[in-house]
This record gives sequence, structure tokens and C-alpha cells, in this order.
Amino acid sequence: MTIDGNGAALSGAAAKGWLLTFADRVVAGADELTELDREAGDGDFGWNISSALKRGREGLVGIEGEHPAEVFQTVSDAFLASGGTSGPLFGLWFGRLGAGPSASWGVSDLGAAFGTATGAVQRLGKAEVGHKTMVDAMAPASEALTGSSADTWSEAVSEAARAARAGADSTGGMIARRGRASYLGERAQDVLDPGAVAVAWFFASAEGV
Repeated sequence: MTIDGNGAALSGAAAKGWLLTFADRVVAGADELTELDREAGDGDFGWNISSALKRGREGLVGIEGEHPAEVFQTVSDAFLASGGTSGPLFGLWFGRLGAGPSASWGVSDLGAAFGTATGAVQRLGKAEVGHKTMVDAMAPASEALTGSSADTWSEAVSEAARAARAGADSTGGMIARRGRASYLGERAQDVLDPGAVAVAWFFASAEGV
């Protein structure tokens, strides 16, 4: 989905395009996420996150998206109605983003919002970088946004996308310290964490919006 997102600040319309693209990416890749979770979890992650984003997509179609916070809150509500452990965590993440400014977001707004949201997920899940969870992608991406000197939101999110992808890739080779994968030890060591992969897809979905 192409939206005119070339402005310096993230508008509601651009945020909506970003989230719709993310929903499409996850729905198309649900089997890939599920396979990763079969190897290192309960095997329901792909189904849960795609179901949540299908609901989120329906909600997004029904709003004008006057500002990014409204868009993120709509997706949060969809995740909070989903099952598994991922639903509440993604719901919390997007919900904290939904508490952001009721206006277009500049680069500093993005950094503050994602920093707050990721901190909330870390406190709830008690996860740190290196624990082989979604935080391995969330935290580097948030730090990239917080420290970005980019002039536009899209440039800043591109930096965050690279950091998130590197963080997700780093989970291959880790022994999990949190979640279902922590019970499998070395048997799941070489498997990418599906939550971290989904977060990387989220940031990458902003490209071209």
C-alpha cells in the first residue's frame, strides 16, 4: 500500500499505511512464523499474530487515522483480544504507542514513544536483549530511533528497521532465557525467535509508505 509518507513527521495516514502493510506481511508469512514457533515454542504464534492483525486491519479500515496514536491504539485493541503470550505483549507495545501525541510525530516523538513502549514490554516480560525474545529486535530498534539524527520519520524508521533485523538475526544461536523456548535449551538454539522476526517485519513494513 502506497501513501504519501515523505513528510518529515509521521502522519496518521502514513501510520495507517505502515500498519496495513505490516498486517499483510504477517498474514502472508504466518506459516513461516508458525514453523519457527513449532521448533521453539507452542506452534501457535503465527496463527495468533495473524488473527490479531486481521482484526486490526478491519479496525484500521474503519478509521480515518487522524494521528499515529489512534492508529496504534486500534491495533493494540486487536492484539489484546488475541490468545497466547504474544497477544498481551504486542497489545501492550502498541497500546503504549497509542498513548503518544495526538498529532503527527517527528523523529523525537518516535524515539520517545517507542522507548516508552519497549520499556513497558521489558518490564512486563522481564526480558532483556540476549534472552531470545521479541525484545532482541524491539530494543535495538527503539535505541536507533532514540539516537537518530535523521531529518524525516521514514529515514529514522529505516535505521530502526536495520537494527531490528540485526537483532532478530542475532537470536539464531542464542539459548533462550524467557518463554517456551527456554525449556528446550540447546535444542532451540539455532532457531530465530518468531517474535523478534515479526518485530523486524513491522519496522521493515514502513519502507515505501
